[in-house]
Amino acid sequence: MRNKFDEQLVHLNTELIKMGSLCEEAIATTAQALIEGNVELARRLGDIEREIDGKERDIENFCLKLILQQQPVARDLRQISAALKMITDLERIGDQSQDIAELIEYLGGRHIDEIKQIGDMAIATRKMVTESIDAFVNRDEEMAAQVIAHDDIVDEIFIKVKEQLIKMIMGHPEDGEYAMDLLMIAKYFERIGDHAVNVGEWVIFSITGIHKGEREL
Repeated sequence: MRNKFDEQLVHLNTELIKMGSLCEEAIATTAQALIEGNVELARRLGDIEREIDGKERDIENFCLKLILQQQPVARDLRQISAALKMITDLERIGDQSQDIAELIEYLGGRHIDEIKQIGDMAIATRKMVTESIDAFVNRDEEMAAQVIAHDDIVDEIFIKVKEQLIKMIMGHPEDGEYAMDLLMIAKYFERIGDHAVNVGEWVIFSITGIHKGEREL
């Protein structure tokens, strides 16, 4: 009986990896479309987002079946509960990647050469998503903590982007709308980093039973 349950937990990990990979693809595709000013590529995000949404539903249903049918012990229940929380954040990452893609259409094919740090934010957040999922699968508390700490880098880049965009508006008022669109894009990447942090915190909960200073469960 335990062997079957362990196999189901492996399946859960595999499905989370797939969902995480879709989120990575969403971020990477969005970043490429943004750097190239490629509206057609940005429109592909709709398909990726729908896959992410479908994966969220599948994993949620699978977790609920595990809880109802297997009556897991405390450690296993923490792992399943953490997975349920994580997929909500991963789904939001898909949504925000789609939000960025929609804004790309308003840039009129213009590249972001002036604000290269936005591309840096995309790279950093994609790394955070990848490592947060790896931390869960490998039960690696240290890696999860590194994901959480890495958010400071994303926040620092966001502050620099905001400062550059303010200078752009002051020096070139005609670019005000363009600058505001870029600011929204940077903000969405910053939020993606926040969701990756949430995933990292749930990984730590799944290992330790403690979530953000709460008492052990």
